[in-house]
Amino acid sequence: MEFAHPEALVSADWLAEHYQDPDIRIVDATHHLPISERDAKEEFGFRHIPGAVFFDVDDICNQETDLPHMIPSPESFAERVGRLGIGNEHRVVVYDTAGGFLAAARVWWMFRLYGHVKVMVLDGGLPQWGRRRLPVEKGRKRVKGAKFKAGFNPAMVRDITQVQANLDSGAELVVDARSPRRFLGQDWEPRKCKRLGHIPGSVNLPFPELMVSRKDYLYRSPDEMADAFAKAGIDFSKTVVATCGSGLTAAVLAFGAYLLGHENVAVYDGSWAEWGNREDLPYDRSGPHPGEDGGITPAAAE
Repeated sequence: MEFAHPEALVSADWLAEHYQDPDIRIVDATHHLPISERDAKEEFGFRHIPGAVFFDVDDICNQETDLPHMIPSPESFAERVGRLGIGNEHRVVVYDTAGGFLAAARVWWMFRLYGHVKVMVLDGGLPQWGRRRLPVEKGRKRVKGAKFKAGFNPAMVRDITQVQANLDSGAELVVDARSPRRFLGQDWEPRKCKRLGHIPGSVNLPFPELMVSRKDYLYRSPDEMADAFAKAGIDFSKTVVATCGSGLTAAVLAFGAYLLGHENVAVYDGSWAEWGNREDLPYDRSGPHPGEDGGITPAAAE
């Protein structure tokens, strides 16, 4: 089995050959949890792939809500990425320090949401780049602005009203990317939350199931990835809606599904940060009990 969209996932070796191409734009989308006491923007200044610009998901977002990194308007997105020197003519390569398993997939999804299909994720992210002793640079450079025209594909995103309506219709399958213990309400949430558990009727596929290991941070083979989706009971004959803690790692599932050729995966933007704080909405804490290794590390617990 091969990926249906292999062009969406590039290796460090490929990028090493192409990072200086004039039509390539490299984006560092690193994001850390608020409790980590780490500053991704500051770390970018210490070390990043040459020519990269920093995409702050907590800045390029809807600033009029208390919910974390909700999508901005198309006009706002276009203006901000244009300031980063990215135009519609460019091929965009997105990476993060978690191998592409946190905000890199989210930024990939955002570009596609706003109509830009020439976007790729760096497999293994900065860790794989570093292991190959490829060049890095420090500091920040001024970039020349570019013209970016944004569209918008509403089929790729869901809001709370749509997810609530699906409780009755069951037309779409909601898949939760969080750890089993968080899905069952047995573990903490990294953000303040009134209730623990999951959206009724949803199934659980923790996003690390799509990676080779937490040491390599590489995406699994097509067969292994397809098997992970199948074991989670995901039927792609239905439209799939991915959710997580705040809308970041839900995009990992959307990205993995896209690699396999399943393009009918939307992201519930508010995710549990929104649903878990709404006392008027139902929630569930039932399901199979996770094994001892069912949890994931706090650093990857978006």
